[in-house]
Order: sequence, then C-alpha cells, then structure tokens
Amino acid sequence: HGCPISMTYAAVPVLRAQPELASIWLEPLTASRYDPRLVPIEQKSSALCGMGMTEKQGGSDVRANQTRAVPAERPGAGREYLLTGHKWFCSAPMNDAFLVLAQAASSRAESRERLSCFLVPRVLGDGTRNPFAVMRLKNKLGNRSNASAEVEFDATHGWLIGEEGEGVARIVEMVNYTRMDCALGSAALVRAGLVQAIHHAAHRRTFGALLIEHPLMQNVLADLALESEASTVLCMRVARAIDDSARDSRASALKRIGTALAKYHICKRAPHAVSEALECLGGNGYVEESIMPRLYREAPLNSIWEGSGNINALDVQRILRKRPESHAAWHDEIAPAHADARIADAARALERDLDHLTRSEARARELSERLAVLWQASLLAAHAPSFVSDAFIASRIERRSGRAFGTLPEGTDVRAIVERAAPAAVLVNA
Repeated sequence: HGCPISMTYAAVPVLRAQPELASIWLEPLTASRYDPRLVPIEQKSSALCGMGMTEKQGGSDVRANQTRAVPAERPGAGREYLLTGHKWFCSAPMNDAFLVLAQAASSRAESRERLSCFLVPRVLGDGTRNPFAVMRLKNKLGNRSNASAEVEFDATHGWLIGEEGEGVARIVEMVNYTRMDCALGSAALVRAGLVQAIHHAAHRRTFGALLIEHPLMQNVLADLALESEASTVLCMRVARAIDDSARDSRASALKRIGTALAKYHICKRAPHAVSEALECLGGNGYVEESIMPRLYREAPLNSIWEGSGNINALDVQRILRKRPESHAAWHDEIAPAHADARIADAARALERDLDHLTRSEARARELSERLAVLWQASLLAAHAPSFVSDAFIASRIERRSGRAFGTLPEGTDVRAIVERAAPAAVLVNA
C-alpha cells in the first residue's frame, strides 16, 4: 500500500503548478480516508494518483517515449489532449488518476514533438471511463501485493501540466518525493530484517549458549545495526531538508543532492543487509513461514524503482557539476565532524578526487558512496553515542566498502551496539 500513497502525495506539488487542476484534485488527493468509487472526481471525497513514465523502448530514458498526445479538437477543450500509446510499467493501475509523460504535438499534422506531462483520470466528467486498457499485470519477483501493469492508451483524455516540452521538469518533482520514499522504505526493510535477526538470536540456544552470546554473531548483528541506524539518520536528515526547502534556500540545495544520495546508497545497501539478516535465522529464515523471504524479495525493488542505481549516481554527478550550492550545502553538513581526524582525512581525500569523480561516468557510484558514507558518519558523530559513531567510522571510512557484514574491528563494543538496536524487551531473557 505504500506505493500508491507515495505517488499520491508526490503528485501534489506537480498539480499545484496548474491552478485549474489543483482546484479540483488537491482536496481529494490530500484526504485522509479513501473513497473507492470509480466515479468522476467531482463526486469523490478522496482519490489516489499514480504515474506512467517508462515504455518498452526507453525505460529510464524517458525522452525516447513514443506515446503521442494531440490537442482535443472540440470547442472549449483548453488544455485537454488525446494520448495514444503504451506504458510498460504503470504502478497501482487501480488509482483514480495518473501523471503521464507523452510526446505532445500542437496539432495532428505537426511532426515536431515535445515530451510533456499530463494528468490522466480514470473516469471523465460525464461519467464515462477514460480509455485505459490494462494489458496484463507484471509477474514480479517481489512487491506482489502492489499491482504493476502494462497499459495502453487509445485517444485517452489527458490534461497538460505546465507547457509542452516541460515534461521532465514537471515530473521530476514527483520523482524526487517518491525517491525519498524508496530510501525510507529500504531503511525500514533493513530495520525489519535486523529486528527479526536480533529476536531470533536472543531466543535461540546453540552450542550451550544463546546465539546472541556468541562473539561472531554479536559482530554480525552489531554491523547490521550500524547499517540500520546510519540509513535511518540519513533519511531523517534529508526528510528535514525537504520539509524546510520551501522557505530555506540552503535546505533546498541540500534536498536536491540528498535525495539522490539517499536513494542511491541506502537502496543499494538494503539487499545485502537483508540477506545477512536472513542468514542469521539459518534455514528458518529461508522458509516462507518466516517474513524473511518476503523482505528479501522486496529488498532489490527500491534500487530499481524511480531510477536505478546508475541513474541516481549519474544524477549526483550532474548536481555537483551544475549546482555548486548543493556541493556547498553538503560540505557544510560534514564540516562539524572534521573534529574527528578520520572524517577530516576522508573528506580532504574526496575533495582532491572530486573533479575526476564528477567527470568520469565510470566513477559515479564511487562518488555517491563516498559522499553518502561521509554524511552518515557526520550525522552519527553528532547524534549517536560514541560507541556507534566510532564503530561506523572505523568500519566504513577507515576500511571503506567491499567487505562482508560481521567484520567489525577488534575493540568494537558490539554488545552495546546490539542492545541499542534491540526492540524493547527482546533482550530481557538474554
């Protein structure tokens, strides 16, 4: 259910740019209870909104879209267009409306097309259903409780948002909010897996002791706990920047780079962390009676949805090249943590490499990882106990990436880290 809710609230800032649509749609889209009737929006107390961007030949390259939109040739049509084409992925096709990208032509005879953004309702004002053919539902690896569909449009009515040719600029606002939800969802998946692992270890007895008392298992659980806390604190910081962005230019600059960084790094780390948490339960974690297989199938999704890892890493590169204010905002975030020599050394090394990292496409992932990990380290240094921040810095900055969970250095207070991460009462009997 998180997907349609995420797309619905993310559609709100896009629709605000078109007052005549906003006056009709914003109140039902922001309602707290859902009206399931498939009727015109004027008769509904609430609504859900989805999106349709990708096509067979394009995927993330939405400029290759072939769905065509031509003005509706009738008196008083205004900004109404007719869309013809397909969408390869339309999430939550049961929603009441969709933001859709299509190539707009100002007339049927015009050959020049401009990628544009449209609001496409399921039901028109006269009560007839808008042509919206669900060709099939996707047989997905995970996320199976949320329908994803292939859909086709045939003279389907849509209303232009903004101007022709502004499709990417209009839809990117929605995408940024849904990317934030991808990061939050991945952080939640890591936390859910960690909770299951700690609970199991606190009650499973092996080789004469509780599993949680074995030093190697403590190391694994502590390492997962560090990943979970670092993911959560970065999500919360970016979320605050999003909340403040409307009234604070620095927060707006931080939001732009922070959303891409969190989406890339947290979503990329989640499958590894959930897999490790599953293994903590042994064979019991691999059977469907536990929740772990579902978490495992869900974990790769957020790294793919709303731009794959490569797309977000390349976005980070573009932001650093074209938006110096975003780089400055990130730098200001890290500066207080320079009191730790390890963070200061890593930050200076990154600055030395920055020009090459921002210009070499092959280094985009490395750039995003280093930026994200330094930011996580600085946030933990400011807000977490020293036994957490010290362990994170030692394991993620002094020994950067490419290692298995459960390899925290000697001297790490693993017990304290696990106890901090454990749900209330889980360790009472441990």
